[in-house]
Amino acid sequence: MPKISVAALPDIVFMLLFFFMVSTTMREVTTMVSQSLPEATEVSRLEKRSLVSNIYIGTPLPAYQALYGTSPRIQLDDSFADVEDIAQFIASEREARDESEIPFMTTSLRVDQYTRMGIVTDVKQALRRANALRINYSSRETETAF
Repeated sequence: MPKISVAALPDIVFMLLFFFMVSTTMREVTTMVSQSLPEATEVSRLEKRSLVSNIYIGTPLPAYQALYGTSPRIQLDDSFADVEDIAQFIASEREARDESEIPFMTTSLRVDQYTRMGIVTDVKQALRRANALRINYSSRETETAF
């Protein structure tokens, strides 16, 4: 019985490795607040996800509650922030983009469904002062049963 040639095996392994490296996306932000998004019936997807800046609002996860408490907090990128920090966040997001993309930038508010609207209103006012007027509310699509 002849032996099986394994000469092509390294080529196959590297092709698979290259495929997974190209097709896999890495998580950009570690969520540190609870994210039970509200349900909506009329949901549409954003076309250019690269132009979206996310602001997370919710109760800190149990691992962070000893340090930050249980009241709703704002998360910008990978850190907790105050309402006053939003203008700097928007400015840094604009600096990271090409000048032609700035008018198409969208700020997505990912707000836990159990969060009171007071903090959301404060964030919206800060976005208005920073001239970030394209706002999106993230939600999950309602499961419809027929």
